Amino acid sequence: MANQGAKKRKEENVRHMARLRQVIIACNVVYVLIKMSIFHSSFTWKHWIGLVITSAAYLIPYQQLAKMANPAYAQDGELLDGGFDMTTGGVCGYLHDVIYITCFVQVMSIISGKFWYIYLVIPAFGLYQSFGFIRGFLPQGSEESVEDEKTRKKREKLEKKASRPKFVKSRTR
Repeated sequence: MANQGAKKRKEENVRHMARLRQVIIACNVVYVLIKMSIFHSSFTWKHWIGLVITSAAYLIPYQQLAKMANPAYAQDGELLDGGFDMTTGGVCGYLHDVIYITCFVQVMSIISGKFWYIYLVIPAFGLYQSFGFIRGFLPQGSEESVEDEKTRKKREKLEKKASRPKFVKSRTR
């Protein structure tokens, strides 16, 4: 029964990566089939470049996720860790977002080339996150801002209430 959680996580990661791989392959197949067969007259060298860009945009995050999903084994072959939990946020979530945005852009670019502008969401979000991180290092001015009398009394009342001991009523039988 030891390492049941690690075994379960490993199986979940294998299923998740297989599902992600299927989504990527499906988007590429749809793009290539429709763009090259139905819209072949409008297929130019720019579309080949777009296919290379989307392939790279799939490959890089997918490889990173695959590394995160790899389980860790002991020297005797015993499973130590089932890999990273793919349902968590943070970097793992951002990598998934890049893959899903790429899927959307690739499939929708069949209809119009203007959908390539959606890729600007990725660096815009990166700048937004960076600004929040950098802003934490900038001086904030006066920490002790002017507090009016009403706000001060309310804060003091809440502090006093929080410092009181809490009693729990319970019945004894």
